[in-house]
Amino acid sequence: MTEVTKQLEQFTDAIKASIPTVKVNKNGYEIRTQVLEMAKGFEEFQFGSKFAGWEQSVKRDPDTGEVVTTVAMPDVPGVDKVLETAQQFYDFINNTGK
Repeated sequence: MTEVTKQLEQFTDAIKASIPTVKVNKNGYEIRTQVLEMAKGFEEFQFGSKFAGWEQSVKRDPDTGEVVTTVAMPDVPGVDKVLETAQQFYDFINNTGK
């Protein structure tokens, strides 16, 4: 690189460092969407953990591979469970939960 190019890059970097960054606040819809994503992720994690525990506790017939124990498989969380969890998160954020 030439000396002029180096000086130009240094000048550009100095200008970039002095310009303030603008961070836009999220609106209510974006916040609620993010809370729903968190609730969905939480419920998926909970189900995955319970399912892994169920798989470890289930005994199978060695010949057929069929489940021979009566351990109940965990329920797959539906929309209602995700919305309930999201409401709990949202209440926590707003300090309205107990």
